[in-house]
Amino acid sequence: MQSLNQISLERVFCCFDENGDGRISSTELRSCMSVVGYELSLDEARAMIDSMDANGDGQLSLDEFIKLIEREEEDDRMMIEAFKMYQMDSQDCITAKSLKRMLSRLGYSRNMEICEEVISKFDINGDGVLSFDEFKVMMMA
Repeated sequence: MQSLNQISLERVFCCFDENGDGRISSTELRSCMSVVGYELSLDEARAMIDSMDANGDGQLSLDEFIKLIEREEEDDRMMIEAFKMYQMDSQDCITAKSLKRMLSRLGYSRNMEICEEVISKFDINGDGVLSFDEFKVMMMA
């Protein structure tokens, strides 16, 4: 019997498989990701597919797609744990002060001005702190 999660992923797969051939191409992946607000270049879409393409056909089967989603979910869980390490006082953000504190714990002594510069560089919405999404951008830079 299939799990609810697998049935849901099969439905998502069918949405991504725009031409209904049972495979997701890099063009289809890119198109569907842009619908949900995540812009991928064609090269990035190809790289994502290549990372999970077990049979080397340049496309994702349902099983390969499910493995890709599971890997992305695991990556997100690890990123959330890392984000929590930088938070301070149960705030849902990273401040220059909390960044400085965590860097010191990791053995990297930085002054407050450098930490403020780092925050400013990745602070997309200009609120002076890093949200989880901004933190992810910083970690991938």
